[in-house]
Amino acid sequence: MVSEGFIAICLLIVSTILFFFYRKSHRERFLRGYQFHPSLKQRVKNKYPHLSNKQLGMVLDGLREYFIICQTAGRQMVAMPSQVIDVAWHEFILSTQMYRNFCNKAFGHFLHHTPNEVMPDKDTASEGIKRVWRIACVRSGISPSKPKSLPLIFSIDKKLGIKDGFHYLLNCRSRNSPAADHCASHIGCAASCQGGTSGSAFSGIWGGGSSSDSGSSCGGGCGGGGS
Repeated sequence: MVSEGFIAICLLIVSTILFFFYRKSHRERFLRGYQFHPSLKQRVKNKYPHLSNKQLGMVLDGLREYFIICQTAGRQMVAMPSQVIDVAWHEFILSTQMYRNFCNKAFGHFLHHTPNEVMPDKDTASEGIKRVWRIACVRSGISPSKPKSLPLIFSIDKKLGIKDGFHYLLNCRSRNSPAADHCASHIGCAASCQGGTSGSAFSGIWGGGSSSDSGSSCGGGCGGGGS
């Protein structure tokens, strides 16, 4: 006969699991529905005056997407592949109390901005950039190892004409490929060579990182070269 103590332990475990998933779901809904303060657009425009209101909205969409990726990665390192989104993040942090409240609701802890080198050269990717690539691709329905397009946070700098941005190409072997552009195909192969489907790549989101970064916080890097 099952003891009352065993039943109590089982109920406690089930309750803990349900609470965990409820909290995660609640944080995801908060992030998807979060509206950035209108002043954030103006701050980004001060840095990049050529951007239209629609393009500034795209930057904030990219910032939200990056935060969702951070939430997905938990406390593993997630690099920042976009300069313009990174600027928006910097400006958001300057609203200290607002940003702190946002982090508490979105992550349950303060998300620090940690400068990190994303790609030391155009062919080499850090663990942080591999991880953000895997998650961003899966979320966009793109195969990380055989991409046919770039996720927003990898394409936005080039798309918006950010001169000091970080530009990524799918076909890096093209003779017309600018020397300064980074090779997204190199990230994809290094990040997931197990298969060509988004479904198989999804399991790689939680692995693939070195043991040294498994305990680091999702700090994000400043663009491609640190700041």
